[in-house]
Amino acid sequence: MIWQLTQMLWVGGVWLLHIGLLPVLGRVGLAPLLIDEIAGMLTALLVGFSAACVIFQVLVLVQAEGLASLWRDIRGQLLLMSLYACGMFFAVRLGWPDASQWQVFSYLVLGFSGLVLVLQPVPGWGGRVREAHP
Repeated sequence: MIWQLTQMLWVGGVWLLHIGLLPVLGRVGLAPLLIDEIAGMLTALLVGFSAACVIFQVLVLVQAEGLASLWRDIRGQLLLMSLYACGMFFAVRLGWPDASQWQVFSYLVLGFSGLVLVLQPVPGWGGRVREAHP
């Protein structure tokens, strides 16, 4: 359940920001520079939050499946890819601020890794739905 909650928070947040919130701010009539400033601040906060959630999911996966699952399991590989995308987002933001296209690329890698991760089974469940015991 913790896996699904953290996954919903970061994957949902990543997609909701750019598909929901930012287009609505444009339709409301805010100035484009203000929207860009809000987008830059919220994107950085969301990527940081996503990194924390991904680290938490890595810990859950390692506890449920073992350390080798980070390299052998698709879920571990997707989590490592997401963590790498978060790191690259901040490395480019701090070290090469004029290269916004690389920040967008890192953000897209994070978002699509999250979407593929959502399709994977929860660790420890083995793809089965657990039955509630009375």
